[in-house]
Amino acid sequence: MSFAAACVMKEFNEIVVSYGQSDEYSFVFHRSTNVYKRRAAKMLSNVNSLFTSSFVFYWSRWFENEKLKYPPCFDARIVLYPSDQNIKDYLSWRQADVHINNLYNTCFWNLVKKGLSNIEAEEKLRGTVSSDKNELLFSEFGINYNNLPAMYRKGTILLTK
Repeated sequence: MSFAAACVMKEFNEIVVSYGQSDEYSFVFHRSTNVYKRRAAKMLSNVNSLFTSSFVFYWSRWFENEKLKYPPCFDARIVLYPSDQNIKDYLSWRQADVHINNLYNTCFWNLVKKGLSNIEAEEKLRGTVSSDKNELLFSEFGINYNNLPAMYRKGTILLTK
């Protein structure tokens, strides 16, 4: 996904930062961009289609012996924020979201791998907070969540040089 995002950034050189987490990427265009005369629908369709086609086109570069099992599709939206502070707040929110989701998913899939059904794993995690999940990972699986790669805990940032 990061390579697909880099392809988008190369094509749309007015993107100044991209933030990826889980199954999504956010692209921040320079405030003064005039790409497609700032027509949101045109920007949205072209960025999303280039991201998706790059993901498919370069799949075998990263996963030589693994075929795609179905055609991927990605959600997309255009958001116009009035200030740099709004953009910072948005990216901070996305980073908080990646932490919450990844901590849950790390617990969930380790429980499933241990032998619990999806429903049982979900029930075990229902009502837990971050400290509970950290304790579960450490006590049952020997995993210190803070030692997992930062890209999974915090997301990935791509910057334009």
